[in-house]
Amino acid sequence: MRVELFDFDLPQDLIALRPAVPRDSARMLVVPGEGAFADRVVRDLPDFLEPGDVLVFNDTRVIPAQLEGRRGKARIGATLHKRMDLRRWQAFVRNAKRLREGDRVEFGAGVTAIAETRHDDGSFTLAFEGEEPVEVLLERAGRMPLPPYIAQRRETDERDRTDYQTMFAARDGAVAAPTAALHFTPDLLARLEQRGIATETLTLHVGAGTFLPVKAEDTDEHRMHAEWGRIDAATADRLNAARQSGRRVIAVGTTSLRLLESAAGDDGTIRAFEGDTAIFITPGYTFRAIDGLMTNFHLPKSTLFMLVSALMGRERMQAAYAHAVAEKYRFYSYGDSSLLLP
Repeated sequence: MRVELFDFDLPQDLIALRPAVPRDSARMLVVPGEGAFADRVVRDLPDFLEPGDVLVFNDTRVIPAQLEGRRGKARIGATLHKRMDLRRWQAFVRNAKRLREGDRVEFGAGVTAIAETRHDDGSFTLAFEGEEPVEVLLERAGRMPLPPYIAQRRETDERDRTDYQTMFAARDGAVAAPTAALHFTPDLLARLEQRGIATETLTLHVGAGTFLPVKAEDTDEHRMHAEWGRIDAATADRLNAARQSGRRVIAVGTTSLRLLESAAGDDGTIRAFEGDTAIFITPGYTFRAIDGLMTNFHLPKSTLFMLVSALMGRERMQAAYAHAVAEKYRFYSYGDSSLLLP
């Protein structure tokens, strides 16, 4: 499909630079398969779910994966986006033309890395020196990797270390937050439990590739960056049992959805999964593992807007986004939410 079909006009003043406080006070646009949209807030979520429904969260934890350093006199910026092994990460590099294979980059606070391999997409494999865990080094020298559309408009600060982390964050490895879950609070979870809503978690370490623009003119020409994920067998069994008994599985975030769909067979059975996924979902895709999605509002012509268009229909999502713009919903990572129920 032509990428231009997924474009829409978005006023820049609707891009959220800070999250709602409290988190569950963010607005929520409810989009059913047909009929009127509903303008609500996230704390109303229990009203739109049925007892027995299952919400699936991503428990990845964002690491301070953005680094500023020098190679000699040259300033080098690095955003880690995929772990290769215990000491090596693939990274997008700013000022990469000043970096050669074998160069040492000094990131400050005693943190150094060797630029081992330049990849075809211009990224590098960085091998961190020393014996301390890389996560410890990043806590010392790194910053939270805010999306470009926020970082270009304000400085990252200490508040982002908590704002850009969900309450489910438990497993280090993401360089972007699973932002749909940023809206959840202990109080909202308690109310969902009272309503009989079940919750499950999986892990998908979100990579910085999620923010890369689609440069191709046709979706068939775009290639996704791989991300590592895991669903254990017990979780898969519970999700299968829920669907077999007629209960709905609703992914909280496109990251949860993509991993669930990666783990599902053609028969809809979700299987234990551990490894990389580069699934790219566009209109025409047949969903096998989920019955709904809670997600923030995405960029024009992005892979994520293509995904929600696959779930709900492109014309339906264009109408929903036009409504959201007219009603001044806040967009992107720190913005408002939508509940999509096909």
